[in-house]
Amino acid sequence: MNDGHSNLIDWAINRRRSTLLVLLFLLVSGIFAYQAIPKESEPDIAIPIIYVSMFHDGISPTDAERLLVRPMEKELKSIEGVKEMSASAGENHASVTLEFDAGFDSQSALADVREKVDRAKVNLPSDTEEPEVNEVNVALFPVLSMSLSGPIPERNLLRIARDLKDDIEALPGVLEVDIGGDRDEVLEIIVDPLVLETYNINFESVLNIVNRNNQLVAAGAIDSGHGRQVMKVSGVIENLDDILSLPIKVVGDTVVSFRDVASVRRAFKDPQGFARVNGEPAISLEVKKRVGSNIIEVIDQVKQIVDDKEAYWPSSLKHTYIIDKSGQIVDMLKDLQNNVSSAIVMVMIVIVGALGLRSSLLVGVAIPASFLTGILIIYSMGFTLNIVVLFSLILVVGMLVDGAIVVTELASRNQEQGLSAGKAFSQASKRMAWPIIASTATTLVVFLPLISWPGTVGEFMKFLPITVIICLLASLAVALIFLPVLGSWLGGSRKDNKESSATTQSLLMAGYVRLLGALLRHPGKTLLLAMTIIGITYAAYAQIGKGVEFFPDVEPETAQVLVHARGDLSIFEKDELLKEVEQRLYGMPELKSLYARSFNQSQSNVSEDVIGSIQFQFVDWQARRVASEILAEMKSKTDDLAGIQLEFRKEENGPSGGKPIQLQISAMIPEHVQEAVTTIRNKMTELGGFKDVEDNRALPGIEWRLKVDREASAQYGADIALIGSAIQMITNGYRVSDYRPDDSDEEIDISIRFPRKERTLDKFDNFSIQTEKGMIPLSNFVTLTPAQKTGTIKRVDAKRVITIQADVEEGQLVSERLQSLQALFKEGGLKPDVKITVKGEDEDQRETAQFLSSAFVLAIFMMLLILVTQFNSFYQSFLVLSAIVFSTAGVLIGLMVTAQPFGVVMVGLGIIALAGIVVNNNIVLIDTYNAYLKEGLSPYDSALITGELRLRPVLLTAGTTILGLIPMVLSMNIDFINRAVTFGAPSTQWWTQLSSAIAGGLAFATLLTLFLTPCLLVMGANVSTYFRQKMPKKTESEPAVASGLMTGTVGEPRKENKKDLASINE
Repeated sequence: MNDGHSNLIDWAINRRRSTLLVLLFLLVSGIFAYQAIPKESEPDIAIPIIYVSMFHDGISPTDAERLLVRPMEKELKSIEGVKEMSASAGENHASVTLEFDAGFDSQSALADVREKVDRAKVNLPSDTEEPEVNEVNVALFPVLSMSLSGPIPERNLLRIARDLKDDIEALPGVLEVDIGGDRDEVLEIIVDPLVLETYNINFESVLNIVNRNNQLVAAGAIDSGHGRQVMKVSGVIENLDDILSLPIKVVGDTVVSFRDVASVRRAFKDPQGFARVNGEPAISLEVKKRVGSNIIEVIDQVKQIVDDKEAYWPSSLKHTYIIDKSGQIVDMLKDLQNNVSSAIVMVMIVIVGALGLRSSLLVGVAIPASFLTGILIIYSMGFTLNIVVLFSLILVVGMLVDGAIVVTELASRNQEQGLSAGKAFSQASKRMAWPIIASTATTLVVFLPLISWPGTVGEFMKFLPITVIICLLASLAVALIFLPVLGSWLGGSRKDNKESSATTQSLLMAGYVRLLGALLRHPGKTLLLAMTIIGITYAAYAQIGKGVEFFPDVEPETAQVLVHARGDLSIFEKDELLKEVEQRLYGMPELKSLYARSFNQSQSNVSEDVIGSIQFQFVDWQARRVASEILAEMKSKTDDLAGIQLEFRKEENGPSGGKPIQLQISAMIPEHVQEAVTTIRNKMTELGGFKDVEDNRALPGIEWRLKVDREASAQYGADIALIGSAIQMITNGYRVSDYRPDDSDEEIDISIRFPRKERTLDKFDNFSIQTEKGMIPLSNFVTLTPAQKTGTIKRVDAKRVITIQADVEEGQLVSERLQSLQALFKEGGLKPDVKITVKGEDEDQRETAQFLSSAFVLAIFMMLLILVTQFNSFYQSFLVLSAIVFSTAGVLIGLMVTAQPFGVVMVGLGIIALAGIVVNNNIVLIDTYNAYLKEGLSPYDSALITGELRLRPVLLTAGTTILGLIPMVLSMNIDFINRAVTFGAPSTQWWTQLSSAIAGGLAFATLLTLFLTPCLLVMGANVSTYFRQKMPKKTESEPAVASGLMTGTVGEPRKENKKDLASINE
């Protein structure tokens, strides 16, 4: 195998021009790939959720549960691979959501769901609209959301929005544009019941006439043998006149038409909510991009269209961008470029000091070469440059130079001993090939298990190990092939090298060797001291650590206020309450825009009593206070508003949606669920530390039930169908048909209803309907009774559930509060049939922690396999692995110094990445030690000379990695182009935990590598010698070597040792 390396390396050096041409090709192609690779925010992954939505106008929640949800659940529960089935039944609608195991086959799952929905359809009421099957996809999340607002009529605003939508959808990178806040159009026929009574017209005949006179008649053609004539019957309604001229009643020669008894107008359906931006009525447009298209280009093109269109809009119309995901990507790309450039600069500064300018240039080339080769491979694999890939590239910067430093440092030593540049680099590359391959392999096997990370988090994170593995393999090729070729080409005289080496021989080396010599005489005590320090670190962290969190808490760019209010409020009353809050917050200088929405039906992830929300964007983080202070000021500004409760929410990061604590409560007996929710909420109040606690129980309110006496109605000749259509005329209107006018792409409903003054609750008592017995008051057989209102019904796995959601107070930890609450449950107070399931962040945290720990065990085993193959010794292999365990103390020191909490995702990844990094120096060190043992030196002297030889490369590799991470540890961003240094930018806060963990762990592990590892090697040799009952054979030269090293005259080792060194390097 070694011959294979030698042949390849020699071949590459001998064919220098070809090798350099390949390197040039990789660099140039990498630059082009970096420009061309599609950039997007979230990676495009299949989220394992499919939902079925059903709409039935006017249906109540209990009827929706019985008639829509249950038949659908019955069919869908037999689908394979479903992790959880949840359902929701509310006013006018119902939905069933299926969550599959991540990594599912979305196409076959979608086909299965569609097949089951087709079967269930026959069991749904005939008036229910066609059920829709939808797949949740990251690509379908909007990348740009903008609003159009201003004091202009709704119809004009809508026309402008639709025109803009058509132009944006014509862009090749745009999938679709959704318009939010628009209302469906309707053709309203307003019929006055008094006029119908006057003409003695049965209102049922009015309903039938429109339907029967709006028919498409495919009349066909007449072929008489003497020609063919096509016939057309104009049977469909095309405009308002067609309806107004429809006859309703004929008496003799007199015809009563619609224009005599009704007014007809095109209007919008009753509002279900209002939207405003900065206090002006607004309509929003949400732009979704196609998979694989470049987010930055797409958003720039959309903005260009908006700018072009603005010239034709009314001057009072304003547009505001609410969400713009390209900004985040541009920031991250800048961070990445700044991190890479600052890492290159710092690495080169360190190497210039230690090895001279030429060597620093060689190592400096290794970073962009590995980096651009990695990006070229990622691009050719069809990946996009998303947040996770960018993050991986930032993480890997410090690891790319290790191999290059080890080879360059050894080549520099070889040149000091008089070898030519070509030979020095060739020998260094051959000598270090195995240790570098083994150390890269150990890093790779650490990341390999992460590819199989389960769940949606895993689908997101799998890009991390793939990117790291690609870049590390590229760095391996650069260190062992391209670097020796460049080194042999750039050359460098021996005199220069001697001068530079003389400067590096310093007091540091002499001091290190003296201290190491002393420690090597007492390896047991050294181990004990190290263990004591580690124990103290763990104890200190337990006392002063900042606790545990799932995802880093990053300074948000947006936040929202949720307005809670109770009572049977109309949408107009709700909107008035929202306006009050809006006016208090309007004009705050730290807010870019205020986007307010009121609604009748709250969204799925918020409480039932939320009547509206206000979203706001903060100005740039440098020009404002932190979000928590701004939100506190908002709270004090709105404290005195009566009748409402306000909840302030920051933008959430990480995979979980909703609040961090989510408890699902179910029971065999429905009443027990209500009791349990009350008990749990009381316990939460008693325990303290929770805030914004909410649940989705039905709100107190009244719903009116119309009870029909079927016997009495039959006596008068009325039935449920007739009574139902009469009641609909008083409420939302009765849909009789639809038509498609020339100026609309959509079909417009034709609806008949009474005038507004007739649409009140007391009209039910004196409203009469025409039956075969004449005009009969409804109150003869219909009674109106109030009842407790039923809110939206939630079900999980075919059982009713109520969910309690809560956040924790500033400074409190989610995991700690949850454990305290669970401890209270165990004390009792709940019925035995009550079941509590913990969802939300805790569920994600448990899954992630469980996987990361099993991945860690697998990685350790694979590393052990590689190490045993490399060293053929269990003791030395376990010695290398012990560095990982010891380095965790360094991780905790890093977290304590930077005052960061232990982040499950970020620190977990940091420890796994660290496992791959900390073993590298140990592998090279032990490999060199073994080579000296083979030369016949004693374990003590082998360890001492190895320590002296490896001090410089160990300090350089660890130092460059730590220095590369320092900007991220300090949340520092060095912008070389604009010559600016910023601290605490929100984009850098993502990486602080991870970089602190790696930097702290690596710094601690480096000290252990330099002091503890040699001691343990000597201790192992001493123990094995003791067991063999053999006395060590001393050679005459060894005491001289030892004394020479111990007295600090290490600058001039004896000539025999130089020969030894050269032979070992070969």
